[in-house]
Amino acid sequence: MLRRTVWLAVAAALLPGLARAQSPFGPGLGPALPSITEPGLPAPSIGGEEAALALSAVLGGTDRKLASGLAWRVYEDRSDGTKPTIVARSNEAEPSLRLPAGAYVVTVTYGFASASRKIVMSGQPQSERLKVNAGALKLSGAIGDTRIPPAQIAFSVFVPIGTNSEGRLVRSGVKAGELLRLPEGTYHVVSTYGESNAIQRADLKVENGRVTDATLNHRAATVTLKLVASAGAEAFAGTAFSVLTPGGDTIREAIGAFPQVTLAEGDYVLIARHDGQVYTREFKVESGLDRDVEVLAKS
Repeated sequence: MLRRTVWLAVAAALLPGLARAQSPFGPGLGPALPSITEPGLPAPSIGGEEAALALSAVLGGTDRKLASGLAWRVYEDRSDGTKPTIVARSNEAEPSLRLPAGAYVVTVTYGFASASRKIVMSGQPQSERLKVNAGALKLSGAIGDTRIPPAQIAFSVFVPIGTNSEGRLVRSGVKAGELLRLPEGTYHVVSTYGESNAIQRADLKVENGRVTDATLNHRAATVTLKLVASAGAEAFAGTAFSVLTPGGDTIREAIGAFPQVTLAEGDYVLIARHDGQVYTREFKVESGLDRDVEVLAKS
């Protein structure tokens, strides 16, 4: 079950975060960067009188300036097929850069979103405002009405490609409550609770100037594994546990007196190995019911 709330918040809601100097999306995804080696462009003519280039960025669909989290790069606009050269850079919200007369490409990144523009400096002061089409994802997890602690859950965000929902990874290890700035589009989110098989998935849409706040609902519980001589007795230390599906697939292995394992709701087989002996039992995981699972050490 997915509870999804979209907050109609504009740029002020997009909190500062890590700005990326390059889009991870590759060709065809995210704003296109104009080719700076495109045939037919005029040959670069950098030189002559310098002038100030004032830069600013606004969020797509709004007139409000972005005040933080920006990374600016200015490249010499070349047509000879050589590697482009960065001639200026800044992480200020509204930088003013002095550039000689010539042709350039200006790029700005905001999280995973970016924008770019070709410009020509002619020795006169100039100002450029770029529009960044971006929104944000804010993710959390829950079991029923109980929020999962942020330290126990992580998210991976993908761009679907064709019929493959996990076509291209945007970012893994996204934390609950973190604001992830993204270009407008649809994303596939994988939520992992714990380190085993408690996984939920959802397709979420990011819109310009808005925060998509989504909670992914898990059906899972945490069980504490124990090997004991009798019910309620002290657990044997150094026991090796294996959690299997009824079909025999291994879900998780752990060693200790009472390791904890988070599992999706369902039926399981527990194998405990201690001092050369092997003990088994079947058990059931019910969503939201954390409990001890004891294996009796009987010959």
